Amino acid sequence: MKKYIILLSILILASCGGGEKKIASPSNEQGPDTHKHESLKPEESEKEEHEHPELHLPPKKQKEWGIVVGTATKQDIASVITLPGILALNLNKTANISSFVQGKVISMATDLGDRVRKGQVLATINSPEFAQAQAAFLEARAKLNLSRKEYERAKMLFKEKAIEEREFLRREAEFEKLSTEVGGLGSILHSYGMDHDQTEKLVEKSVSMKSDDELCELCNPNLPILSPISGTTIFRDVIVGEHVEPQKNLFTVSDLSILWALLDAYEKDLPFISKKSAVVIKSPLYPEKEFIGKITYISDIIDEKLRTAKIRVEVQNHERLLKPNMYIQGIVENKEAEKKILAIPEEAIQNIDGEKIVFILEEENVFAVHHVELGEKIGSKRIITKGLEEGEIIVIKGAFTLKAELNKATFGHAHVH
Repeated sequence: MKKYIILLSILILASCGGGEKKIASPSNEQGPDTHKHESLKPEESEKEEHEHPELHLPPKKQKEWGIVVGTATKQDIASVITLPGILALNLNKTANISSFVQGKVISMATDLGDRVRKGQVLATINSPEFAQAQAAFLEARAKLNLSRKEYERAKMLFKEKAIEEREFLRREAEFEKLSTEVGGLGSILHSYGMDHDQTEKLVEKSVSMKSDDELCELCNPNLPILSPISGTTIFRDVIVGEHVEPQKNLFTVSDLSILWALLDAYEKDLPFISKKSAVVIKSPLYPEKEFIGKITYISDIIDEKLRTAKIRVEVQNHERLLKPNMYIQGIVENKEAEKKILAIPEEAIQNIDGEKIVFILEEENVFAVHHVELGEKIGSKRIITKGLEEGEIIVIKGAFTLKAELNKATFGHAHVH
């Protein structure tokens, strides 16, 4: 305002005779408005347009109103983005478990909430189909043993030219056929949960049978349903005595110590997010806790309606505080984008006539308005792109009170007593 009064005085003196050169100048014929624009620099016009009263505030009032000042400084701030999201099961550590054969459930070994280990029995099913599969394997194995002996004898006789080549080749083909058949039937038993040692014990048991009365006990029809992973039983849909089919899901087991956080990122945020970004997951239920996460997948597709992309984060949950389907927030920090920028507390920024301003301590107890342009929000701070210089003293607390007092002022400056 002082600069404006001085400038106006110079113009008045110039028009009264102190500026004879301007009176004789042809530019004077363009009228007073043109003369004014030629005399003012563009930046001075801009300052006039944004002129606001100053506030003179004694120290006592500053303390009473909670006015706190600080220095505007550039800081090392990384790109930090807060994304909404929801927790989900880690599908890489989740298993739906069903029976490979139809049968009747005869026992249960787990319930909801139970922690199970890989290979643990969850239930047992009585299945004639399972017994038939064992019998078919043993029958093929016996035929293979006989065929092997005939093939070995054929090799010896063919070498001595006691049989024709045609007969030798027939026995060789039969042996290879039965070998393939035994391999296939063995694979079926493996898919039911029997490992190699168990199938070998089954063969040994059949060989050691001494009477036909024991043969009915050779093939056990009771098939154990095993957990393929370690985790917690989170789903159960079976009871003892129920007849089940292979397509029915009996149990779901999931490792809840590592969950997925599915975050929604807007298009404008994607350039600042990468798999190297540090991620912290926060839940409203535990405001003081932070859960460490790691980005494992960034969607290649943008949702055409929401204009967002899914960000998948693996989050540690060893204390089991987090639950699938909880609403959460993901704080994504891209340290690769770290740089020095001018950022101030958002509380220091006020709105006057639709424009953003901050209060500058120009001299002792005198606060002036500066118009600023804002950048991105970084946590509780806002980047300043224009209107503020590093090192200036600004009001960081109590700016709203100063704005309220400023709105009462109608003169070039305001004194508060």
